[in-house]
Amino acid sequence: METLKQTLKKTPDGVTLDRHLFKKCVQSNIVLLTQAFRKKFVIPDFQSFTSHIDQLYEKAKNLSGGQVADYIPQLAKFSPDLWAVSLCTVDGQRHMVGDTKVPFCLQSCVKPLKYAVAVHDHGTEYVHSFIGKEPSGLRFNKLFLNEDDKPHNPMVNAGAIVCTSLIQQTASNAEKFDYVMTFLKKMAGNEYVGFSNATFQSERESGDRNFAIGYYLKEKKCFPEGTDMTSVLDLYFQLCAIEVTCESASVMAATLANGGICPITGERVLSPEAVRNTLSLMHSCGMYDFSGQFAFHVGLPSKSGVAGGILLVVPNVMGIMCWSPPLDKLGNSVRGIQFCTDLVELFNFHNYDNLRHFTKKHDPRREGGDQRVKSVINLLFAAYTGDVSALRRFALSSMDMEQRDYDSRTALHVAAAEGHLEVVRFLLDACKVNPVPKDRWGNTPLDEAVQFGHHDVVAALQQYQENYNPADGSDKTSNEKNLDSLL
Repeated sequence: METLKQTLKKTPDGVTLDRHLFKKCVQSNIVLLTQAFRKKFVIPDFQSFTSHIDQLYEKAKNLSGGQVADYIPQLAKFSPDLWAVSLCTVDGQRHMVGDTKVPFCLQSCVKPLKYAVAVHDHGTEYVHSFIGKEPSGLRFNKLFLNEDDKPHNPMVNAGAIVCTSLIQQTASNAEKFDYVMTFLKKMAGNEYVGFSNATFQSERESGDRNFAIGYYLKEKKCFPEGTDMTSVLDLYFQLCAIEVTCESASVMAATLANGGICPITGERVLSPEAVRNTLSLMHSCGMYDFSGQFAFHVGLPSKSGVAGGILLVVPNVMGIMCWSPPLDKLGNSVRGIQFCTDLVELFNFHNYDNLRHFTKKHDPRREGGDQRVKSVINLLFAAYTGDVSALRRFALSSMDMEQRDYDSRTALHVAAAEGHLEVVRFLLDACKVNPVPKDRWGNTPLDEAVQFGHHDVVAALQQYQENYNPADGSDKTSNEKNLDSLL
């Protein structure tokens, strides 16, 4: 777009481009544009998908429960009515709804991000020589270590404080802060990442529990040798006070979803190892004391913060940031939890929703043309070779057994033409397909069987045609009607 604006300034009328100039404008992004026009992005029908997102947003907007966090005075100033959802796919598709441009502090949402930075710099083994990997089963701010006298994981305060001490250990606090900020800006595709000094100051003034945790960690020798515990706590409070908007944070989440490559800039920000570790710990420990329930019901890596943010990652698909200040008793955004739960009830994003067998949910990824072509080819080839076991697998996998090729021929056409009586019976008995579909020339499967002299198939098809009632069971999908007979 920048090239386009500059180029138009040099044209006589400021509006018209010839073919040569247009080519010059688009050539550096031709792959992206080609993907867009061919609907090859990860969510092909993005408009339909985002209309569902808007509906889920409106549903959660009606919730009125929860309390805005007030233990830090700056957090208490936010209106409980603020509510925003922003998403960014791994192909850079964006959607925002609500108060997505209002800055708020990351708070605990920064914990997985600085852990990712630590692993990126030092590797897994070094980082986890100081911090465990297990959920603690306790409140996030408890003075409690595991049996090895290490913090349980990087998502609780004790672990996050130790994690802070691992960042650029020989640098000054100012350099460390700049280093993390640079990382976060790269993750956000250079979109808004700021700092709230007022929140930092008030957090430091009200941080007695975190100072207590810091001294306990120091006593148990949890820090690298030579660490100044009070300056680590200073940096810890500063990192919690880093500001984002819903829009910029969704790009950070998308960078995690995209294996460490920012979808907006195409730059590799984090190593694959750092991303894998971060998502694993977000999945098991990211939602305070609600982590187990969230993993069970939503089944996606996530991290919440007391400012009301929930950073949600759908690996290889998208990153989402939900933000609404009112929190439940466990410190999670009330509207954010509702949105995430509803999202996974509607779409098969849960880590253990089998993409092929969970037919009651939508799969916004599935509508790509390549998949449909492959599906038709596999189906018709199985009918051509008489492979009933393959057809049974396809039917149980919720494949449309009546789909057609470019000549409008169905699997039943092919099976009838080849004289595969067993396939014909399976398609008609178990799959309840229409026995009289017409191809582009007006031929039915019966016409095919007659033409090629398959008398047993002709007899079978005539029998089914006599009993065929297209209105029968029309209130159900063919998959629902057929599951029992398939099994």
